[in-house]
Amino acid sequence: MNSKGDNGRIFEETCVVDWTCDQVSSWLQQTGFGCYTELFTVTHKIDGKALLTLTENDLRQAPLAIKILGDIKKLMINISNLRSKNRNGLQTLGLDNHSRKYYHSLSTTELLEVETKHISSQLLPEYFKLIVSYFYMSISFMITAFVMVIVHDRVPDMKKYPPLPDIVLDNLPYIPWAFDLCEFCGAFLMFLLVLILFFHKHRFIIMRRLFAISGTIFLLRCITMLITSLSVPGAHLQCAPKSYGDLWAKLNRAFVISKGFGMSLQGVRTCGDYMFSGHTVVITILNFAVTEYTPKRFYWIQTVSWITNIFGIFFILAAHEHYSIDVFIAFYITSRLFLYYHTLAGINRKPSVSSTVWFPLFSYFESNIDGPLPNDYEWPLKFNELKLSIQGFYKRKMS
Repeated sequence: MNSKGDNGRIFEETCVVDWTCDQVSSWLQQTGFGCYTELFTVTHKIDGKALLTLTENDLRQAPLAIKILGDIKKLMINISNLRSKNRNGLQTLGLDNHSRKYYHSLSTTELLEVETKHISSQLLPEYFKLIVSYFYMSISFMITAFVMVIVHDRVPDMKKYPPLPDIVLDNLPYIPWAFDLCEFCGAFLMFLLVLILFFHKHRFIIMRRLFAISGTIFLLRCITMLITSLSVPGAHLQCAPKSYGDLWAKLNRAFVISKGFGMSLQGVRTCGDYMFSGHTVVITILNFAVTEYTPKRFYWIQTVSWITNIFGIFFILAAHEHYSIDVFIAFYITSRLFLYYHTLAGINRKPSVSSTVWFPLFSYFESNIDGPLPNDYEWPLKFNELKLSIQGFYKRKMS
């Protein structure tokens, strides 16, 4: 955007780094703050570089010490707009929005403004990407269920291969009802996440991220189950090799497992899927999603989420449904992939060539995201839209 000062010279608002004191003076006059031109440009020699680094504290305190609160707030809004148009210039100075030096120079109010305003310039729902990610996750779950059926045919004989030594399971008494409590923990975390997604402004972006991460982890789980078959972790499981017959019978059994989400509460019981824990994967993803997409002031929700995650893992071990190494690997892989994905997605740049090669789905899903996702909330059901839809319904009914 071009701006024209009182002296008739045109200067670019996207090149503020190169502004002189005279151009800053012209900008102040144009934006309605001409009364401060002498203070800024004559007394304190503020040029374009200095203007971009000004904070609310600089305006409030000596030596500038502006006394009018409205002018301070309006000036900061205008300066923030200039910063948003001059990201390249700020990066050149080492003062980009995501550098530590820049953040340490901001007040708390200003920092919140940066986090909510300059995080990402494009936050479109992109419904087609959501559909692609959902199908990716669904196919991954179906493949996982089919692998479970195949692995069940190779479960080691309990008489020949007793449970492996495990320092936790050997010292933790078996609790028959603990696994049901683990699934209740997962259901509770799912309820929390659905509630958050209902009110979150960017719910569709979050959903496609969770679908992509879940699908990738369960595909990795397929590989580990297929490669190595562990002996059952407890004699109470009474697992034995079982063949489901031809391909159609195997597919039918895989459909039953995927339909019940592999949950014992849904009447699904599988054997041989002990590398690594799928239940730990699910409750960990849910916990990290709840923590990631709630503001820090909702610390009590995050605390409850973490406690539920920890207790869910404990109940898995107390039920002797998985070895300790299964749970540890599941938690580590899930948490690392979640954090790596969101760290890469939060970097204010386009996906690199390496990420495109090694994780093409990430590059596709995050191609239009150029920064961290703000935790903005809204009431999804607009009253006016609801009113119009009800009126339209009654008009159609009357006609």
